[in-house]
Amino acid sequence: MKPSILLCLHGWGGSKESFTELRNALAGSPLEILTPDLPGFGSEPEPSHPWTVDDYADWVESWLRSKLPADRLPLTVVLGHSHGGRIAIKLAARGTLPIEHLFLVAAAGIPEKKNLKHVLGLLLAKGGKLLLSIPGLSKMQPAGKKLLYRLLRVHDYEVASPVMRTTHQNVTAEDLRPELAKISIPTDIFWGTEDTMTPFTNGKEMHRLIRGSKLHIFEGVRHRIHRDRAGEIATVIRQFLPS
Repeated sequence: MKPSILLCLHGWGGSKESFTELRNALAGSPLEILTPDLPGFGSEPEPSHPWTVDDYADWVESWLRSKLPADRLPLTVVLGHSHGGRIAIKLAARGTLPIEHLFLVAAAGIPEKKNLKHVLGLLLAKGGKLLLSIPGLSKMQPAGKKLLYRLLRVHDYEVASPVMRTTHQNVTAEDLRPELAKISIPTDIFWGTEDTMTPFTNGKEMHRLIRGSKLHIFEGVRHRIHRDRAGEIATVIRQFLPS
């Protein structure tokens, strides 16, 4: 029997190395684990122009079909963490890949409410000089800019190119709740109650919108749930593999 296929999609700023712990936890299982670097991260060059979630989903489909001959499909499971969860949601809702099971791990896809910190972060990302022109801050460049990025939790912008900054704005702005309602395949959702990047309330909302989904709650765990609780996630995945 050919091994089952597990496609893992990493989060923003991550890479295929993000799934090292999960690979180790699934060692010995009848799985071929595929963990591509997404465009703009790891060893994969960034796009030539700003992308949307659909662009990432198109790329994943193309990448997968180039790696696997037709007789290696269907997939058994697709797992997405954070930004990778956005892409996994798109793929599952499209139905163009024969996905049999979906695993969402602290998945992004529900836009944040624009509180004061978020607005200030966007202002800094689009034109940080405005904030740093305040008397006393202008002398702090570039150290002041880095400090403000970290305080406002927009470090992704600090290191991103203009293309990736706009891409980040595109993907974080899209509300995937209509896509969630289209998903009909078995879905397991993993979430930490102390996640400050993708709040636990988002996990409960995804659970509500995906019919028949199961929500796995991890008390006290933050956004790195795919690494910090890889063993528990692997246990659930194993339950759906051929014996």
